[in-house]
Amino acid sequence: MRISRRAEYALRALLLMSEEPIQKVHQIQDLSKRGNIPVKFLEQILLTLRNNGLLTSKRGVGGGYCLRKPPSELTILSVIEIFDGVIAPLPCALDRPRELCGCPDRTRCPLRLLMCDARQALVEVFGSKTVQDVLDQNRGEHTLAFEI
Repeated sequence: MRISRRAEYALRALLLMSEEPIQKVHQIQDLSKRGNIPVKFLEQILLTLRNNGLLTSKRGVGGGYCLRKPPSELTILSVIEIFDGVIAPLPCALDRPRELCGCPDRTRCPLRLLMCDARQALVEVFGSKTVQDVLDQNRGEHTLAFEI
C-alpha cells in the first residue's frame, strides 16, 4: 500500500500550519516554499482540505488558509482517507469491497485474511495518531538530553 503524493503533501502542509497558533493565516506561497510543495498542487490540496472542513480560508490581502480544528483533533487517517479513500492493501480487504475478489473462496483465502489484518493495523496506527502527536514526536526526537 502506498499513500498518494496528494495525501503526503496535505499532511506536510497541515504539519507546517500546526507549528503556529491555530488562528494564524497561512499563505500558499509560504507553505509551498517551506514544505517544498508545488504551488498549483498545493492550491488544489488546500481547497480539498477546506471543502472537507479541516481548513477555513480568507480572501484578499493577507488572505490564505487557517486550521479549522486544533491539530490534536486531526487524525492522520482522516487526512489520508480524504485523498486516497478507505485504506486497503487489496480491495477484498474491505468490509464491503467495491471490486470482486479473485479468490476461489473469499472466507478462507489466506491472502485476503492477511490483508485484512494489515488493513486493521494501518487503520489503528493512522487513526490513533493526530497531527499534534506527529509534531510532538518530532520535537522529542530532536531534543538533546544532558545529564550531570
